[in-house]
Amino acid sequence: MRLTTCPLDCFDGCSITVNDELKLKGNKNHPITQGYLCHHLNHYHTFERIEEPRYLGQSISMEEALKILEEKLRAYKPSHTLYFKGSGNLGVMQGVTKRFFAEHKAVLASGSLCDEAGDAGVCESRGANLALSPLHVKEAEVVILWGRNPSVTNSHMLPSLKGKTLIVIDPIKIDLAYSAALHIQIQPRGDLYLALLLCRLVAMEDMEDQTFLNERTLNHSDFIEYISGIPMRKLLDRSQVNLDEVGELLRLIKGKKVSILVGIGVQKYSFGHSVLRAIDALGAMLGLFGKVGCGVSYLSNSGFDFYAPFKVSAKTEPLPIVDFGKYDLVFIQGGNPLSQMPCSSKVNAGIDHAKCVVYFGLHENETSEKAHLIIPAKSFLEKEDLKLSYGHHFIGRMPKLVESEIGISEYALAQTLLGVFGHQALESEERIIEQVIVSNSVEKEGFLISKTYEDLPYEKTFYTPSGKFEFLEEFDDEPLEEEGYFLIAAKQNTSLNSQFVTDDYLYVPRSLGFEQETRVRLTNRYGSAEYSVMPSDRLRDDCLLLYSGAKNANQLTPHAMSQEGKCAIYQEMKVKLEKVR
Repeated sequence: MRLTTCPLDCFDGCSITVNDELKLKGNKNHPITQGYLCHHLNHYHTFERIEEPRYLGQSISMEEALKILEEKLRAYKPSHTLYFKGSGNLGVMQGVTKRFFAEHKAVLASGSLCDEAGDAGVCESRGANLALSPLHVKEAEVVILWGRNPSVTNSHMLPSLKGKTLIVIDPIKIDLAYSAALHIQIQPRGDLYLALLLCRLVAMEDMEDQTFLNERTLNHSDFIEYISGIPMRKLLDRSQVNLDEVGELLRLIKGKKVSILVGIGVQKYSFGHSVLRAIDALGAMLGLFGKVGCGVSYLSNSGFDFYAPFKVSAKTEPLPIVDFGKYDLVFIQGGNPLSQMPCSSKVNAGIDHAKCVVYFGLHENETSEKAHLIIPAKSFLEKEDLKLSYGHHFIGRMPKLVESEIGISEYALAQTLLGVFGHQALESEERIIEQVIVSNSVEKEGFLISKTYEDLPYEKTFYTPSGKFEFLEEFDDEPLEEEGYFLIAAKQNTSLNSQFVTDDYLYVPRSLGFEQETRVRLTNRYGSAEYSVMPSDRLRDDCLLLYSGAKNANQLTPHAMSQEGKCAIYQEMKVKLEKVR
């Protein structure tokens, strides 16, 4: 048996055993993985991959593909060349291609379709975004799942939730809500207001940790004064909760060790950074940071304090709203913007206008279908890499386990391009990976962990300029004026965004009276899309649900990004619903 680590975009960063037949199993000895894997890895070899390069629909050799790529890079100005990288693989070495495009003076798409609005808010409050691993949460007495569904997105957290008092805050009645002590079925866009309401009530009920506030925060009294000026009625109306629910939540957490686990859905809005700052403020009011079993956890910065081998200086464009049509050559790696970027009509028009689109990845998707040149990548079993998890502190080696004639690795592609264009060559893969490891790791009980987590997160300091937690000072939000339903995007078990097996149903409240398979049309100012209906008892009456990766979902999402963090804001809109006749 040989060991490797899962490369997928997930909290868990599973440790995998691989036998001679390349069968993948969970490493029973790993503290997080504990011997089991998710649906995607259990079926990893059943998903077809791209096996040969293509140009204009015709199969070609890898040598021919690289020659064509070189010719296109020489034919078009670097300033008219765009590099766009997705998150299909989160290994450290996946960023190596950025080094070439920066040297080439191309434009880099910078930002996120996922979590960077929330990350920006966390960093404003704490200075750095650190994780609460399942081993930390295991010591909690109460766990608040705030817009996060571990059953789907973080399954290796589930053992740590056993025996805990669970509180679920989510517009969807997720599986864990059925066994929770309390489920607050909040209105979308209401998370910030609920967090501020809880902060006010914590102060009114004398539940705050005064020692923590006095010693480890910067502007506590100003924060309380600011939120006290917001009418209580506004906080209740914007979150669509009632005081009885809020009172029950405070009763359940009073005097307890509390971990708050936050998902990305809460920040898919223009003011997403402020949402995380408000939830963080609740954690600070309660004195949860730097204590056993306590804290607030979001998708962490996995590379914090590690050497960043591919940090570059380059001209950038905001990724969520990048205009592909401005560029002659578009190079897309490990992503599917035609499915996953907001406002598909603009993305599609831009891709159509580009003179040459290059797709570099493992699997066919909507983007590869439109690409002129397709270059297959190596799988994670066929190249050297390293995984730094955003859900825990363990470091996962990803050694090359098998030789394959299919595809080319990111390192080999970058090294080839650097060579033919006369730029400085890369160090060896082994050297780069070891530099990352030694920069911020230590071995404990046979496992590599980040040195940052030798102490409890924030036990000794926050990473702000003051070294203290810094409270939210203001926020900018206006209610949506448009009529219609909130359209929620959520994750599901069988897919990972547009990867693997997607679900194209539109889930609607059963109260609307639609029968299963009824065809309906969603419309708003951005576009329209038709779906078959799946009635559900899990939704608020003002909400509809499409799982991430659903066909044409982004015909309906706005061409806009967050106030901070350059992040997509998929839920900053409403939709109208009508039956198709």
